[in-house]
Amino acid sequence: MSSQTRLNKAYNEAKRISFDNTAKFILFSDCHRGDSSFADDFANNRNIYFHALQHYYKEGFSYIELGDGDELWENMFFKDIFEANKNVYLLMQKFFFENRLHLIFGNHDFVYKNPNTVKKLLWDYFDPKEGKKVPLFPNLKFEEGIVLAHQESNQELFLTHGHQADFMNYVGWKINRFMVRVLWKPLQVWGIKDPTSPAKNYVELVKVERRIKKWIADNGNKITITGHTHRPRFPSPSENALHYFNDGSCVHPRSITGIEIAAGTISLIKWQIDTKEDGTLQIVREILEGPARLEDYK
Repeated sequence: MSSQTRLNKAYNEAKRISFDNTAKFILFSDCHRGDSSFADDFANNRNIYFHALQHYYKEGFSYIELGDGDELWENMFFKDIFEANKNVYLLMQKFFFENRLHLIFGNHDFVYKNPNTVKKLLWDYFDPKEGKKVPLFPNLKFEEGIVLAHQESNQELFLTHGHQADFMNYVGWKINRFMVRVLWKPLQVWGIKDPTSPAKNYVELVKVERRIKKWIADNGNKITITGHTHRPRFPSPSENALHYFNDGSCVHPRSITGIEIAAGTISLIKWQIDTKEDGTLQIVREILEGPARLEDYK
């Protein structure tokens, strides 16, 4: 099965969500939530991410996570991840119970493709105060793709992780997981980069992006938003540009990036720690690109 066939499958089987210009979505991906160990890339940005997610919850956004939310290659046990990030999951639970949470699996959490695994790990958790299991995300289902369909214009936005364009991180993901878990995690403390990741391998990154762009070109220049490469992308709405977006990641040094869709527009945003004049620190949101009108991407 080629990368184009895999992307076609993800699109054809995608969950459809209708929306209009009153809808608001925040898209993050590649959080790689870990166990707070030395190899946990998410730990440095946990407070930034939590603050940003609180903002979007209060502002009425729906949260769509485009894969690799949980780091299940480096970590064998989800309970370790949950205990290290319990406040994050309980905040995500608020989105979930208001039908504002939509999750896509990536290569690092590929096991969530299996409904039985999702049920075992995420439907409930043990609460020591209650002394029993209580609901976390009951009946949660992960998707490989989501299509946002505009009610009036019929415009579609295809959302997926993007590892469909990466053979070893889709077909050979178990091999890569073994390499990361056994070899590269212990070496990470010495600064040795994981060559299985396109985010850390520029040659692979370019190949992945080229395959995704080919799919977009072959499918009417459909707006397509992915993660996986960790490289933010925000095309011009001009006729000559391919409509390939990437929300970046939540493991940039001292910052996270994402994509906002609101009031019929799309924006690339960054949340980071900034210093006030008096020397105290604050978390601030910055618009990197946009807002651009969705209707201009034709």
